[in-house]
Amino acid sequence: MLDAFTKVVAQADARGSYISGSEIDALNAMVADSNKRVDAVNRMTGSASSIVADAGRSLFASQPGLIAPGGNAYTSRRMAACLRDMEIILRYVTYATFSGDASVLDDRCLNGLRETYLALGVPGASVAAGIGNMKDAALGIVGDKNGITNGDCSALMSEIGSYFDKAASAVG
Repeated sequence: MLDAFTKVVAQADARGSYISGSEIDALNAMVADSNKRVDAVNRMTGSASSIVADAGRSLFASQPGLIAPGGNAYTSRRMAACLRDMEIILRYVTYATFSGDASVLDDRCLNGLRETYLALGVPGASVAAGIGNMKDAALGIVGDKNGITNGDCSALMSEIGSYFDKAASAVG
C-alpha cells in the first residue's frame, strides 16, 4: 500500500513531470487534516474511560430496567460485558477516525454484531442508545476548541458522528 506522498511521486514520475502545485496543495491539506484527526483520536482515547462510563450511566438512568433483576445488564458481570462492548465500539470508532475509513469498523467490529446480540437476547435498541450517548460525549470532547489544531473541524466532526451512527444502526 502506498502512502499519499509516495503515490504522488509515483504518478509524477510516470508522467515524467514535476509534482504540480495542486498536488502539493492537496498534500498540505491532507497533512493539516491529519493533525486534526490525531488530535481527535488523542482526545477520544484519552477520555475513553469517562466516555464509556458516562454513556453507560446515562443509558442505565434512562432505561433502569436493564440493571433491575432480570434485565440484560443485571449483575456486575453482565454490566461489565455491556461496558466492555461499548469500549470496543469506541475503540474501533477511533481507528476509523484515524484512518478516515469505516471499513475497519465494519469488518472487525460491526460485521455480525447484530446477529450475535439477537442470539444472546441483548436489546439492540438499548445498545444503539448507549452508542448514541458515547457519540454525544465524544463529540463534546473532540469539539472543545482548547488545545487542538486550529481550523474548521466541522467535516471531521460530521465524519466521527457518522461512525457512531453506523455502529448504532448496525446493532439497533
